[in-house]
Amino acid sequence: MTVLALKLSRRANAVSSLHGEVSRAMWTRLWPCRSEDEVPIGHITNGVHGPSWLAPQMVRLYGRHLDGEQNWMQQRGEAKTWRNIESIDDGELWETHVALKSRLLEFARERSVRQAERRGASTGELERLSRVLSPDALTIGFARRFATYKRAELILGHMDRLVELVNDSRRPVQFIFAGKAHPLDEPGKRVLQRIAELTRDSRLADRIVFIEDYDVNVGWFLVQGVDVWLNTPRRPLEASGTSGQKVVLNGGLNLSALDGWWVEAYDGSNGFAIGTDRAHVDPELHDRRDSEDLYRVLNEEVIPLYYQRNADGLPLGWIQCMKRSIRTLGWRFNANRMVMDYTTYCYVPAAGGRSSNMSR
Repeated sequence: MTVLALKLSRRANAVSSLHGEVSRAMWTRLWPCRSEDEVPIGHITNGVHGPSWLAPQMVRLYGRHLDGEQNWMQQRGEAKTWRNIESIDDGELWETHVALKSRLLEFARERSVRQAERRGASTGELERLSRVLSPDALTIGFARRFATYKRAELILGHMDRLVELVNDSRRPVQFIFAGKAHPLDEPGKRVLQRIAELTRDSRLADRIVFIEDYDVNVGWFLVQGVDVWLNTPRRPLEASGTSGQKVVLNGGLNLSALDGWWVEAYDGSNGFAIGTDRAHVDPELHDRRDSEDLYRVLNEEVIPLYYQRNADGLPLGWIQCMKRSIRTLGWRFNANRMVMDYTTYCYVPAAGGRSSNMSR
C-alpha cells in the first residue's frame, strides 16, 4: 500500500525533518536513478491544535499581554504573535503555572483514591493516597501509548538513583505516569504493569503516581500542570510525537530524546535534551547510554535550575526558559502553521496538476 501511495501521489511528505531522512532512506529503491537526498519525500512537521489543549488560565494570561488581544488566537501560527512573551511579569506567569500544577496534583490524588477504592484498599491506604505528591516538588509527567520503543521504563534503569531523586529532602522530584498499551502488545503491557507496581513501593510510593484509564481528560490535566514533560523514544523511531507540543503553550518544559519534532525544536535553552543526535546499532547499548544521560541531565541541568530561587521564591532561570520555550516553539508547532505548510507546499501545487512528488 505504501508503494502504491508513493507511486500515485503528486506529493509525499514525512511528519518531521528526521522522519523525512528515515523515509527517504527506506524508499530510495523506488527511485533507483536518484541519490538518497534526491528521493522526492519532503517533510511537514506535525503541530497541535492549541485551543484544544490550552488551559483557560493561560488563555487569559496571553490575552492580557500579546498583541491584538482579541486576535492572538487566530494568529498563533505567526512568530510575531509571541514576541511580547518576555514582557509578562515573572511572578504572574509563575503564579499561573503553580495554580495549574496544584489542580493537576489534586486531580491525581482523587484518581489515585478512586483507583484504590476499586481494589478494596484499606482506610489507611486511602488516607495515604489522598496526601501523595507535594506542590513544592519538581513534577515530571509521562503520558502516552506504552509502546516499547517509547521506553517508559528508561527512568527505571537505576532504581537506587531513582529512590535518591524522589527522596531528596531539599530538592525532591516526583513523577506522574499515565497511558495505555495495545491489548495485543504484551511487552508494552509489562512495562505499564511495572510502573503501576512502583506506586506501591514503600521507597517511592508518595512520589510516583500512575493514573489509570488514560483519556483526553487525563491528558488535559497533565499537559497543563506538569513542570516537565518527559519523552524518551529510541531514536529514530518516533516519527514526530505531539504530546510535548501540547505542554509548550501551557508553560511546561520538555525533557526529551533528540528524536521526532524535538530535534527541530531544541535550541539549548528552551528545554532539555537526552542523549545525542546519533542512533546505535545495539538497542540495549543505546538504552543504557540514554538512561545514564537522563540522570545526568536531571541532576546537572533540570533540578538545579528548578530549585534556584530568588528572595521572592521565584525560579528566575526556569521562568526565562519557560518564556523562551513559548516564544520559540509556540508558533512553530501548532496546527495553524502545519495547515499553512500543507496548503503552500502540497495542496495548491498538487491542484495545479504537476505530476511529481513533493520537492524538499
